Amino acid sequence: MPWRIPEGDLEQVKRQTDLRALVQSRGIELKKHGTKDFIGRCPFHDDKNNPNFIVSPQKGLWHCMACGKAGNAIQFVQQHDGVSFRHAFDLLRQGSPAVFSAQPMQKQSTVPKLPCPLDAEADDATLFSRVVSYYHERLKQTPAARAYLASRGLDDDRLIDHFQIGFADRSLGLRLPEKNRMEGERLRSRLTQLGLWRESGHEHFNGCIVVPLHDETIRSVSLYGRRAQKGEMKHLYPPGPHRGLFNRESLNQPEIILCEAVLDALTFWVNGFKNVTCLFGTEGFTDELWDELRKVQRIRIAYDADDAGERAAQRDTERFQKHGIEVFRVKFPHGMDANEYACKVKPADKSLALLMNSSAWLGAGARPPAPPPQPVIETHAPAPSLLLAAPVSSVENAPAAKKEKAASLEQKGDAWFMDMEGREYRVAGLEKTVGTDALKIALRLRHGERFHLDQVDLCRDMERRRFVERAAEETGLTADLLKRDLGKLLLAVDQTQAELSKPQEQTGHVVTLTPEEREAALTWLREPNLIGRLREAFHQAGIIGEETNTLVAYLAGVSRKLERPLAIIIQSASAAGKTTLMDAVLSFFPEEDRVKYSAMTGQSLYYLGETNLKHKILAVVEEAGAEKASYALKLLQSEGELTIASTGKDPATGKMVTQEYHVEGPVMIFLTTTAIDLDEELQNRCLTLAVDESAEQTGRIHRLQRERRTLAGLIARAERQDVLKKLRNAQRLLQTVDVLNPFAPSLTFATARTRNRRDHEKYLTLIDAIALLHQHQREIKTLPTGQRYLEVTLDDIALANELAPEILGRSLDELPPQTRRLLNYIREVLAHGHREAKTARTFTRKELRDHCGWSLTQVRVHLERLVELEYLAIRHGRLGSAFVYEILFDLDTPEAVAHIGLIEIAKLRHDYKTNLTGFANGVAGQNGHLAGGDAMPPPPKNGTSALLKSSPDGLTQTRIRVRAVQLTS
Repeated sequence: MPWRIPEGDLEQVKRQTDLRALVQSRGIELKKHGTKDFIGRCPFHDDKNNPNFIVSPQKGLWHCMACGKAGNAIQFVQQHDGVSFRHAFDLLRQGSPAVFSAQPMQKQSTVPKLPCPLDAEADDATLFSRVVSYYHERLKQTPAARAYLASRGLDDDRLIDHFQIGFADRSLGLRLPEKNRMEGERLRSRLTQLGLWRESGHEHFNGCIVVPLHDETIRSVSLYGRRAQKGEMKHLYPPGPHRGLFNRESLNQPEIILCEAVLDALTFWVNGFKNVTCLFGTEGFTDELWDELRKVQRIRIAYDADDAGERAAQRDTERFQKHGIEVFRVKFPHGMDANEYACKVKPADKSLALLMNSSAWLGAGARPPAPPPQPVIETHAPAPSLLLAAPVSSVENAPAAKKEKAASLEQKGDAWFMDMEGREYRVAGLEKTVGTDALKIALRLRHGERFHLDQVDLCRDMERRRFVERAAEETGLTADLLKRDLGKLLLAVDQTQAELSKPQEQTGHVVTLTPEEREAALTWLREPNLIGRLREAFHQAGIIGEETNTLVAYLAGVSRKLERPLAIIIQSASAAGKTTLMDAVLSFFPEEDRVKYSAMTGQSLYYLGETNLKHKILAVVEEAGAEKASYALKLLQSEGELTIASTGKDPATGKMVTQEYHVEGPVMIFLTTTAIDLDEELQNRCLTLAVDESAEQTGRIHRLQRERRTLAGLIARAERQDVLKKLRNAQRLLQTVDVLNPFAPSLTFATARTRNRRDHEKYLTLIDAIALLHQHQREIKTLPTGQRYLEVTLDDIALANELAPEILGRSLDELPPQTRRLLNYIREVLAHGHREAKTARTFTRKELRDHCGWSLTQVRVHLERLVELEYLAIRHGRLGSAFVYEILFDLDTPEAVAHIGLIEIAKLRHDYKTNLTGFANGVAGQNGHLAGGDAMPPPPKNGTSALLKSSPDGLTQTRIRVRAVQLTS
């Protein structure tokens, strides 16, 4: 598509040209005509009798009243001098005195009015270089082309001059001699051979921003062209094989950033990354480029984040790794390239630096023990805070300003802090923004003794301006300083929010245990009293109290190997230690078997990969952060798998097609929450654990915290790592195997509520998990079909019966654990001291707070729940009066205890032996195996397999017979 002269450039030439002087320079005499115009004889027809040629300098227009011709200054030169419109435009844009010299009237000029910049006698290299220089000068004289570069973030004088970036505006042909002349024909023929001219007589790169590419002698041998206007082809190269490389002089560095196209490489260069080069598109990896790249040590692949870019990255990674080159992949948001990302995410230098530092390591031998060094940055470019790919000595010699680190947030407790030269910014509520498009936080600025606190959505410009204005008034700091601070803070908050959305612990590679590690783990699993030793290990690992919660959570983690794993929700008030308990339990399991997130978006689970969660633990730090994914979590827990149909683009055809995404389970789900009201559908799929919030537990935690600062604490820390390593290795040795419970028909469970149907399944799964943990102490049997299984023992059921009433009993309680605890405090307040009759059933909110030590918010929330459930009634609470509550239940009534109706172990043992012995005797008598029916025969020599093979009955009866024979014998 030919380059069209922008309207702005045309208007500028019209305004700057003195139309009266231009007309008079062509020998036309002008006289005053009215107050503003001039009149003379028209040069375009025989105008002898009366002058008809009117010139209006203020309007920049002329017209002839006789022949009807009219136009502006450009069209006057075009028609008078016999040149093209573009030729006339270039003549007038120069503005030299020669343009206003006397010119004869010509219908068509055969001699260019503009000087030719090329020499027909020069060699090819010089001729090519002169064309590059000409295009370079044309770029500086073309505002529209500079505007295009500015829109791509590349309008930088040093960048343009360093790479001699130019613009082909179709004006070179106006300066060449006509092709009917010998010199003109020769020049056009040579330019065609160099790939700069077409057989049609047009410039090859017409309308393109052009960037020279160099050979090994750093001479320009080719050009890359990028259309500055819409057209069919965005990228353009000379005909024939690709030649030359971009930024060739940087290829002597140990690390190279490799882009897909020239504009991406220019983007890195202008933002401080000088060690960059590029391909000729994803399919344009030339041998010349490979000869240079094979000399470097590290390559950071910065291809586009699309299907073609991913395929090319995978292809080139394999090629680099075969030659011992270390490879990293720079990850842009989906569908973006380096230039688009830098234009959208500001400041570009820092955003690119963060991407570079978070680039994924793809391999090449052993993983590097330390991050690679940083690159040299020229003094004219803004220095990114975290840069890569240059010798350490280069960074040491760089100006001090270039070593400034990007401001970052540091987490302290529930808030995040950033200090900038004594100005402390505190950010609270950042976790709540994860998974949303907002950055609404509580922001506090403290400077000395003065501070300003406000709630701000950093995504909203008006709110940022308001904060700067108010903070400047409160602290006495200048608004410009606070604006710069807020820009750094915005970048840090955005980066931290992105990090919170990423998995904190990714699935790892398969771990191979050494013989010594395997033997130590097997010994630990086979020694008697495994549960008792497990409780001791919890204490050695630093967990104080919470014995039942820790053991149940651990067994739930073991259940990940079962077909229907358990799920856990830890519910407590803020700062009670729920996250600490989660992290402690997760530390007992191998890194490759756990996936931890701070938050999840609604569709994130569907795209995790087909087997990424199978038999693993999925932990989400805060249930509110997984609110959008709650439906997927419930499906994953109930169905054991997820399937979604989504539309996407076929990389081969480019058409939209329906794609199916499948995620396999089973997966053990682990959540924490501070909420009182939970999603009922999610809660009844999980075991709810309540953290001990008593003062006694707080005292125990304080003692442990103090002990950790002592010599014994330092020694225990080292021992703790050994214990955790042994526990993780033990988990690696657990196999996925079916569990058979021969006592299941005799077990009992409460049936009062429909929810008991799911709770009963949890109870049975808890038994299975206990049995699975003991698999190395049991015989693993095999059916003729090859199915492997182990059997539950009465000890497994006894432990489950010990744990289940406290854990599953909460499902029958209409009060959440914290609300039940507050109700007990109310009983203590009313029982304390001697109250008068009229106050024996009432109390104030302050009395209750003083007794339990809870915050006002905690007390208020749980009191409201008790009022709603009609345990309490508000008697006072109007404005100006104290809140007084009256109990609506009898204090003498004992506290209700939830029962889930589990069978006693002694009765289970007796009933089971009695039933199976009678059944076995009957079976033996019917088959003629007993003489007189008063004695049992010895079990078969081949055990279970022999019975299964010989039995004519079904599989279910055979299992019962096998168990009966074993028990009675």
